[in-house]
Amino acid sequence: MLTNLPPVTKALLIANVGVFLLQKLLGSALFAPLMLWPMGMEAYARVAGVSGFLPWQLLSYGFLHADLAHLLFNMLALVMFGAQLEYVWGQKRFLTYFLVCVAGAGLCQLGVASWSVLEGGLPYPTVGASGGVFGLLLATGMLFPHQRVMLLIPPIPMKARTLVIAFGVITLVMGITGTQAGVAHFAHLGGMLFGWLLIRYWRGQPPFRRGGPTRARHF
Repeated sequence: MLTNLPPVTKALLIANVGVFLLQKLLGSALFAPLMLWPMGMEAYARVAGVSGFLPWQLLSYGFLHADLAHLLFNMLALVMFGAQLEYVWGQKRFLTYFLVCVAGAGLCQLGVASWSVLEGGLPYPTVGASGGVFGLLLATGMLFPHQRVMLLIPPIPMKARTLVIAFGVITLVMGITGTQAGVAHFAHLGGMLFGWLLIRYWRGQPPFRRGGPTRARHF
């Protein structure tokens, strides 16, 4: 299967796995400047010896993972949804889309985490490609709404559009209620939101003007 992956999907897979192995080999503390930290934590940063928020973290955090299960889930979704989208969009557009979703998810998480710090909460870093993966899921639901997708747990087939709606609603509810602490639910929603906005921009649909790129026929 790996030999048949398109180049950008394969490169993202290799990069994420390679960085994870380095994390385990060298220790995650060494990668703290690449994790996404909230703003407003200057005093804590001086005491704890961490860097605090830096602009490049909006992308770099997406190549770090907390544990093996976190990595495996994201990489499986990357292969399932990313390869198909890259074949349709081409390498440049696919990479642009994925990175926009990662950065957009980071912006949403940055806002939520920074607000928590202002309210007196302890700062915590965010890692993982889940924002980009949720963006890929959203794109699959928009481009191939009637395509059947088989879940792993539970093994239930459903339309891609149904899966996107279900994941979006569940993630929103979990984020609002604070269910499953330690999971950046609003980052996942942010990846979907920015993916939706970018596809709407490419299509020339509201809130953007018409006259999108010539390859809009793929959408």
